[in-house]
Amino acid sequence: MLIQPSRRDLLRYGALGGAGALLPGRAGAAADPWRRAAEIARTVRAPRFPARTFDITHFGAKGDGTMLNTAAIADAIAACFAAGGGRVVVPAGTFLTGAVHLKSNVELHLAAGATLLFSTDPAHYPMVFTRWEGVELINYSPLVYAYKAKNIGITGSGTLDGQGSARHWWSWKGPWGGTVEYGWREGMPDQRKSRAILFQMAEDRVPVEKRVFGDGHYLRPPFIQPYLCENVLIEGVRIRRSPFWNVHPVLSRNVILRGLDIMGHGPNNDGTDPESVDMMLIEDCSFDTGDDCIAVNSGRNEDGRRLGVPSQNILIRNCRMKEGHGGITVGSQISGGARWVFAEKCRLDSPDLWYAIRFKNNALRGGLLENFHYRDIDVGQVGRAAIACDFNYEEGTNGRFKPVLRHINIQRLRATRATRVLDSQGLPGAPVTDIALEDCSFDGVTQPSVIRHTERVTLANVRVNGKVVHALDQLQPA
Repeated sequence: MLIQPSRRDLLRYGALGGAGALLPGRAGAAADPWRRAAEIARTVRAPRFPARTFDITHFGAKGDGTMLNTAAIADAIAACFAAGGGRVVVPAGTFLTGAVHLKSNVELHLAAGATLLFSTDPAHYPMVFTRWEGVELINYSPLVYAYKAKNIGITGSGTLDGQGSARHWWSWKGPWGGTVEYGWREGMPDQRKSRAILFQMAEDRVPVEKRVFGDGHYLRPPFIQPYLCENVLIEGVRIRRSPFWNVHPVLSRNVILRGLDIMGHGPNNDGTDPESVDMMLIEDCSFDTGDDCIAVNSGRNEDGRRLGVPSQNILIRNCRMKEGHGGITVGSQISGGARWVFAEKCRLDSPDLWYAIRFKNNALRGGLLENFHYRDIDVGQVGRAAIACDFNYEEGTNGRFKPVLRHINIQRLRATRATRVLDSQGLPGAPVTDIALEDCSFDGVTQPSVIRHTERVTLANVRVNGKVVHALDQLQPA
């Protein structure tokens, strides 16, 4: 297997700074950026699969929740691939399995009443080339993994259950916010030492093939990871109890997440983390998570700069966000940059949702973040602020790479209970710039906005607790 993406791979999937910066037919997009969003919706299409069916029980799988079915599922996928593609069916029942590796032209379909129950034994997840918190390495396979595949799908109304809990996987996080609620106790092993070693390897540009982790390192695998894939559909299924991030497409193009029900309140249980993707549609999904619901990423620190692949051309619509740190988030593994992210007609509501719209960056990440357009966003309750732009995240000023965040346009956001309207904190010499709020209302505001190192914020028909405001110093409770 190729250890790291080639230059051809990076060019193909939208890298080297310029690829994908403009979609075809962009005349007039500058005047109306939402024409670009419409183009994303028209361009991203679900893959089609040949009308062949491969039932995993015909390959020896048993849905008794006890027998390990990894080999039977792999055999069904291999047969489907060899035949030229089709649908691999998981029928009703509970099928225990280790890692599932998809191949081109294969749709994994979970029928009603079907559960893929993923083993909690790390030995059932072989070492693969992957990305972990924005850094490339060799580590445990994601629970569902595809590498350089084209036309793949995970569909149906069944459930994928990662069995993350205080007993399995989650304790590897170690201390979490000063608590031991995820099973970790003093003296137990955790990820902290290996995480620091991995990040230092990336800073030192240690070749990826020498960044070998796995057994004894406690770096949890993500749930679903298409890596360097094209034409990906994940639709309809329920995703529960991930060890780590839930849906993590990396360096992939033309990706659809549709109708997903994602729930998991473990540490770092992000709903989806599009990382260095180009052309992605996220629609009609529900997120109830232990971290950010949607977090757009593009690589961490030196590794993100080495690959230099932005996330771009992402359309989020008709989604629901409940518990989580941020609802629609960009960062913080964002050193490759992000641009042209759109969100519309989403509902965000929970006292345990910190922020509705969130940007995270710092002087160690750097990266150019620009052109974010959100409209018709319905916010019920958020715990901290409706909108947050945070350059003090984690390492804050401790770095030499200037973070840039500019051109954030928010129309018709209506918040019922927002503790603050805006918490925007750039850095000296690296301000957040060009935030436009139009036809927005924020009720239930009890704390003044925090605005530091932030320039060119414009307000048009903005109301706070029912009162029209015209200036930044009015973004506070009456």
